[in-house]
Amino acid sequence: MTITQLHYVLAVAEHRNFTLAAEKCFVTQPTLSMQIQKIEEELGVLIFDRSKKPIQLTDIGQKIVHQAKNIVNEADRIQDIVDQQKGFVGGEFRLGIIPTIMPTLLPMFLTNFIKKYPKVQLIIEELNTEDIIFKLNNGHLDAAIAATPLHEEKIKEIVLYFEPFVAYIPEHHNHFAKKEIQIEDLDVDELLLLQDGHCFRDSVLNLCKRNADDKRSHFQLESGSFETLIKLADEGLGTTLLPYLHTLDLKESDQAKLRHFVEPKPAREVSLIYPKNELKIHLIDALRTTISGVVRGAIAFQNVQIVSPKSTQ
Repeated sequence: MTITQLHYVLAVAEHRNFTLAAEKCFVTQPTLSMQIQKIEEELGVLIFDRSKKPIQLTDIGQKIVHQAKNIVNEADRIQDIVDQQKGFVGGEFRLGIIPTIMPTLLPMFLTNFIKKYPKVQLIIEELNTEDIIFKLNNGHLDAAIAATPLHEEKIKEIVLYFEPFVAYIPEHHNHFAKKEIQIEDLDVDELLLLQDGHCFRDSVLNLCKRNADDKRSHFQLESGSFETLIKLADEGLGTTLLPYLHTLDLKESDQAKLRHFVEPKPAREVSLIYPKNELKIHLIDALRTTISGVVRGAIAFQNVQIVSPKSTQ
């Protein structure tokens, strides 16, 4: 068997379709089918059950695919070893970033990274946390930036920074006169949230659990962007919470409506995450160093209390 044949097996296992797998591998469908048939004949087993639609892995096929992933990864590691030995930082690097981090963090580090590592082809995708985890586990991303801890067995997390939550309180609200607020000041019935699927939303819900024991939360409005939430709050429809970096770009009149929490400030942990068997460690280190360098001056908060995006219940 060959590494190329194993690549074909992995493609069919992922897409459950020979034609689509062939397209992804840039070969004809007959070529891919023939090579998979050869490896099945060599092994004396069927990897795929072709009688089902979509195509399914056989029991032994599942074990073969698991081992094939390990073999392909180890084969790719050879080039990684050579690159590290030569001190070469370059090549394709696929990075996922969650939507509530991408608009603020990416402009802070991207130019510096490109200038410092011009031989790196950085491919960036905006993805929610669930899609990031799936793509990391299936080899479609090299790394990602997300809110942690995620407690994923196969994923390693390197903390980049801690980002406090900041309350946006419109002028007409009864808490506007306060210089600082407490978690207990949050009214879960008037809190405007991002739409379902955002981990920032999940963190806010976890933060508010202690204050929602005797209330039925019926969040009035949900939106896909912080800008919309701010406008809705200004219209008298409630209050909202923002990540600290997002508040730096607000106009002066909106910044006057921001209220920090008393210490320890509730905050989210933002990390660079990647598969534990990741190959491109030298690129990950370069990315971590660049981001840490630019963020260090922007976030000076030390006394924070981390709120996980995942429920602890």
